[in-house]
Amino acid sequence: MGRTKINVVLLMILKLFLVGTTTGEETYENDRHIKELSSSHTYKNVNHLHLNFLRGRSELDQSEIKEKHISEINADLMKKYHEIVGIHEKLMKEAFQLDEYKNEIIRKENDLQLCQSKVDKLESEINSQQTTINQLTLNANFLASYDECKKELSDKSNKLEICEDQLKKLNSSVIEKDEKISEYSATIQNITEHQKTISLKLEEMKTLEEIKDKDIEICHAEIIELNRTSHLNIPSSCLPFGDHPGVHEIEVSGVGSFDVLCDSQLAGPGWIVIQQRIDGKENFTRDWASYRKGFGSLDSDFFLGLEKMYRLTSQQQYELYIHLVAENGNSFYARYDDFKISDEDHGYSLSLGEYKGNIRDVMRYNENMKFTTFDRDNDLYSRNCAVFSDNSGWWYNKCSSINLNGLYGASLEWWTGTEAIKLKEAKMLIRSKEDKNR
Repeated sequence: MGRTKINVVLLMILKLFLVGTTTGEETYENDRHIKELSSSHTYKNVNHLHLNFLRGRSELDQSEIKEKHISEINADLMKKYHEIVGIHEKLMKEAFQLDEYKNEIIRKENDLQLCQSKVDKLESEINSQQTTINQLTLNANFLASYDECKKELSDKSNKLEICEDQLKKLNSSVIEKDEKISEYSATIQNITEHQKTISLKLEEMKTLEEIKDKDIEICHAEIIELNRTSHLNIPSSCLPFGDHPGVHEIEVSGVGSFDVLCDSQLAGPGWIVIQQRIDGKENFTRDWASYRKGFGSLDSDFFLGLEKMYRLTSQQQYELYIHLVAENGNSFYARYDDFKISDEDHGYSLSLGEYKGNIRDVMRYNENMKFTTFDRDNDLYSRNCAVFSDNSGWWYNKCSSINLNGLYGASLEWWTGTEAIKLKEAKMLIRSKEDKNR
């Protein structure tokens, strides 16, 4: 009997260890077997122990579920905590900015109070000085003191006006800040519209001026033609002047007689200087009408004029010689054997011919291009190249590697492909090929 009890106890203990892995049928079989072995009091105690174990295991499972739920709640609480921390930091930043705004307002109020104090003090001093002046005017012995006090009163009055102006400005900056922004926007819009109106009027005036210039030139040519028999025989080139360079008068059909600068030293006799940059004294920021007519002084910087160039090169074949002197003193030249300028209706477009020289032929990029000024855009770029080049006129393509009409000392250069040679001197000269062969 004792051994039976021991066996039952051992079986119950084994059941406790295997209860988590056995199926329902196996558990039932075990229970039946144990009951068959014994129905004694020992079995009942062991069975009670088994029930307590199952109950404990169920409570343990429920505890794990609760712990898992608590863990999920804690994770959610941590997430909410971080969100609260973020909101707190944002509120702290906004509170800091609010403090800064309050401090700025306090500073402005202090400045206003300080200026008001200065105004009150100056008014008090003025009243005191006025009283002194009134007393001094009654006594002729104090005229000198009166003048001095009067001057001091004037100075303090000026200071008072300055303080009052500052006070007004401070008030305006605090109260009317947003209003000024809207006013500026409206002003900018009005200015833009006004500029458009002015530009249209300017174009109309320039058109009238060009028509007037053409009429004057036609009349001048007719006068020259009518009075030709009474005039001296004026040459049409510099060749007759030989080795006597300088300013000489020539006559060209269509424009009449005018002075030119002849040069016989750079490349032989007979050359007409059509453009010169030697000292930077002349302003080359010019409009279309100025480049058409020509400007400058023949003993300094000048541009002969597009219409004169057209008239000269339309009568016979001309060659172009460009003389360059770098800032370091080195000299360069570029020579073209068929230089020609078209008429104004075709934009005074450029033709060069074949090239010879000791510097890169970058003028080729500008060949066949019309002349462009800041008020007459004839280039191929989406915007006006003259505006990007100091508002100076040139035969721009999609802008240019050179511009001998650019700002002297800054934009006067010749691009070699690897570097830009800064120039201190540039000259453009033309000569008739028929004169050359005589």
